[in-house]
Amino acid sequence: MSFLQLFTALTPVIAIIVFLVVMRLPATRAMPLSLLLTILTSFFIWQVELNHIFASIIQGLIIAAGILLIVFGAITLLKTLTVSGAIEVIRAGFTQISDDRRIQVVIIAWLFGSFLEGASGFGTPAAICAPLLVALGFPPLAAVVVALIADSAAVSFGAVGTPVVVGLGQGLTAITESGIQAIAVKAVTIDLFAASLLPLVIVCLMTSQFGEGKNKSIKAGLAIWPFALLAGLSFTVPAYLVALLLGPEFPSIFGGLIGLIICILAAKNNWLTPKDKWDFNTQTATSDSVNATPNMSLIVAWTPYLLVALLLVLTRLEALPIKSFLLSVNFVWGDILSSGLSANLQPLYIPGTLFLVVALLAGFIQKIPNAQLFRAWGESLKSLLPTVVALGASVPMVRIFLNSDVNHAELGAMPVALAELAATHFASTWNIVAPFVGALGSFIAGSATFSNMMFAQFQFNTASQVGLNTDTVLALQMIGANAGNMICVVNVVAAASVVNLVGKEGQIIRLTLPAMLYYCLSAALLSSLIFI
Repeated sequence: MSFLQLFTALTPVIAIIVFLVVMRLPATRAMPLSLLLTILTSFFIWQVELNHIFASIIQGLIIAAGILLIVFGAITLLKTLTVSGAIEVIRAGFTQISDDRRIQVVIIAWLFGSFLEGASGFGTPAAICAPLLVALGFPPLAAVVVALIADSAAVSFGAVGTPVVVGLGQGLTAITESGIQAIAVKAVTIDLFAASLLPLVIVCLMTSQFGEGKNKSIKAGLAIWPFALLAGLSFTVPAYLVALLLGPEFPSIFGGLIGLIICILAAKNNWLTPKDKWDFNTQTATSDSVNATPNMSLIVAWTPYLLVALLLVLTRLEALPIKSFLLSVNFVWGDILSSGLSANLQPLYIPGTLFLVVALLAGFIQKIPNAQLFRAWGESLKSLLPTVVALGASVPMVRIFLNSDVNHAELGAMPVALAELAATHFASTWNIVAPFVGALGSFIAGSATFSNMMFAQFQFNTASQVGLNTDTVLALQMIGANAGNMICVVNVVAAASVVNLVGKEGQIIRLTLPAMLYYCLSAALLSSLIFI
């Protein structure tokens, strides 16, 4: 691979880092520029035909439409609950559990988010948890950062095990169900140590970056280590047992649900919680800021979110006919521009549609006047425009990158070429590199499932060649794919837009990057101690 070819393969990565993180351009400008640069280098250097490039762009726009539906649904649900007064009731309810922001973020972002990830995937946890945290009084930037970091360990078994069952199942040429389960168990075994500390990482990042005055310190985050460790283990231990005994479909669902029960009980009874409460501003008193609607009960206020969780589970179970019915509505564009590429959109199955349905139901349940309901929907639609521009450029850029295996330069797809180059130079330390390859896949593709599909066979072959245990390396691929979700540009753009932070994407990535590095490195080092 020549230098220019290497530059071309790295173009999406370099462009995102330079435009978003270094130059701090908003995604509405950075992503169109990145797309343009990717088109030019793909055509002139990687020698991908224009027909194939434009087909990839169309494919990306169709995929982006599904993501936009999730964003629109999440914003609409939040605005609906805001105008009804439900959000104020939820805020008051959380102060009865704990008015400590450290405990709130662990319960909502880590545990409730993990449950949502297990039930749905598709970026749902950040889309729901980030605006919920903002509604509770968290700064928007803090809410997005912690929601993205928290949506990590649960991703292995997100959307009822899709990254494992589909990602590894389709990514490996010969794999059995027992083989997939063995890899999943190894991944969650590593997570018993690496991911169990993530709640503490989240809290320390929040207190050290977003506090004010004397409240801005890492010491305030470390003070909650017993509760944070309880939260980590209350997810990872049940997830490990479910993966070992039942398989890879339900670890995140059960881990999140069991963890929620354990930690809510602990918080209400002040078990393992610090004596001093923490808030972002020393002058802020959470209980004083709550103005709950007295005519709405807590259960009525929470009903829409409970409905979302219930519907996500019911619509993802293979044993029920609901999933097949929703999937039957499928708009397909096959052989786009005679390129061999195809794209499909299943609007009823996308979580955003469920959010919109629940938003409508909330209007009846919480007796919202039609005028307020229409206003909530209208404001949600208006807020989508910047996200349309950002996602409409970033997702097509990703598809060009992934579909670049069809070219006249006789090269493989860009991500595979980069991984092969890494294997050539870092074979002796592949257990350290393996999770970063998985993270690269998620960072670019926006999906742990696709990262596993793209790199599983490559990771297997590399591990075999250098004499490493293949199951361990594939487990590291899974964990790396999880970590990549923290900095994935598609997830960042979507989460930022839900809380009206379009233009802050580079700052979000800078804040989530250290947590991603911790997760990858700790998993690599632990795998060496446990398995290699």
